Amino acid sequence: MVRYTKEHKQQTRQRIIATAGRRLKRNGIDGSGVATLMKDAGLTSGTFYAYFASKDELVATAVADQMRAQHENIVAQAAPGRAGLEQLIHWYFSPEQRDSIEDGCPNAALLDEIARSTDPTKQAYTDGALALIDGFAARLVPHDPPSAHVKALSLLGMMAGTLQLSRALTDRLLADELLEQGIRNALALLDAEPHD
Repeated sequence: MVRYTKEHKQQTRQRIIATAGRRLKRNGIDGSGVATLMKDAGLTSGTFYAYFASKDELVATAVADQMRAQHENIVAQAAPGRAGLEQLIHWYFSPEQRDSIEDGCPNAALLDEIARSTDPTKQAYTDGALALIDGFAARLVPHDPPSAHVKALSLLGMMAGTLQLSRALTDRLLADELLEQGIRNALALLDAEPHD
């Protein structure tokens, strides 16, 4: 029996998580079995339990990883202030983002299934969503980000829902028009006054 170092096992586990995140976004949680998820990582399904106690644990971990990556690679890299939010909105509502499901937003790809998932998966998603809205809120109201949390959450919901709908349409022209309208709606939300 071959013994692997702790570092090798951690690298392999991270590879499983990353490839699972892409597959889950492409095929959905219910449409992605353990055998397929392990094959994507270049491993046999028999080795799965050396890394995870259950598929549910892998799903929760992959959702957390996808949300973290979206925050670190997209939101945290955006410019400060409104310019950064505008940058994020234009990127998010691009045809490239819409058409790249496995590399794209975990919100738009998995939200409906996450709502029916285990509590740990919902918690992983919630934690990731809160990090995203913190990034939005800090750009909306730099002097008082907590005051912008609900508005930032509304922005996230509008963005994810619009992208989901655009992905579902077979009429490409209509789907592109929806993305353009999504940009206008999101920018209008940035300008909307908060209600008491």
